[in-house]
Amino acid sequence: MTKLSKQPIDWKSILSPHSLAYTIAGVALAAIALEAFMLPNSFLDGGVTGIAILVNLGFGIDLNLLLVLLNLPFLFMAWRMIGRTFAIQSGMSIFLLTIVLHFLEVPTVTEDKVLIAVFGGFLMGTGIGLIIRGGGLIDGFEVITEYFHKNSALTASEITVFLNSLIMLSAAFVFGIEPAMYSILTYFTAIKTTDYVVEGFEEYTALTIISKEDELVKELIVKDFKKAISVYKGERGYLPETFHIHHPVDIIMTVVTRLEVHRLKLAIQEIDPKAFFYVQTIKEVKGGVIKKVGKKHI
Repeated sequence: MTKLSKQPIDWKSILSPHSLAYTIAGVALAAIALEAFMLPNSFLDGGVTGIAILVNLGFGIDLNLLLVLLNLPFLFMAWRMIGRTFAIQSGMSIFLLTIVLHFLEVPTVTEDKVLIAVFGGFLMGTGIGLIIRGGGLIDGFEVITEYFHKNSALTASEITVFLNSLIMLSAAFVFGIEPAMYSILTYFTAIKTTDYVVEGFEEYTALTIISKEDELVKELIVKDFKKAISVYKGERGYLPETFHIHHPVDIIMTVVTRLEVHRLKLAIQEIDPKAFFYVQTIKEVKGGVIKKVGKKHI
């Protein structure tokens, strides 16, 4: 067992109003997506939910029972690999989803298959994202993806695509090509929406600059754009034609939103048209001074 699995259960976190609100809202949206859009039209989501829908529609086994039984092995893995608090929060989310699905009756909103795929995926993705922000999951595939990622040369994305491709191929075999294609559209919409809900629409970007006018670039970023910077000592030069020529330089790194990158790059090029910089997308930013909200820094 890992160190995380031996940590005590954080009931304060599980039962906090913040966590419960995200979980309840997420479960409600996911249930509406299933009842009003996906299930009446044989559209699948990815992961364990997709397998449960596939078996339910193909063999008539109760969907709620399938959601619980299929997720149990993954919850056990989460208990051992990720942590008890996470496993309990995920179990609560799955159990709450089955309760809502049992009692909720929502009529089909539209018969247009494209609208069903897009809006069903949007609601499902929003629900999943809110549940993740609340600290849990309603689909155990994320756990097995993490396990294989740690124990194989494949990336988490490659594993996710491979496993969900098998589900979509099964859907094509059972229901036909068209429902499977719409299921792919539903799944793609859901995962992109989940990314936005979890990571936020204001995606952060790391911008690194190497310029002979490093002092002016520092002043521009800090004083004009009101951004914090980190400075590394380095050297510039080492060009193929003049490899022996090099100069000390301050390498400047700052974190901005993707909406600010273009404007900052143009301003830097006005100071030094030959400035070298590269951009990296980052998933999470915590601590330090990122932006101003009113008089507060976050």
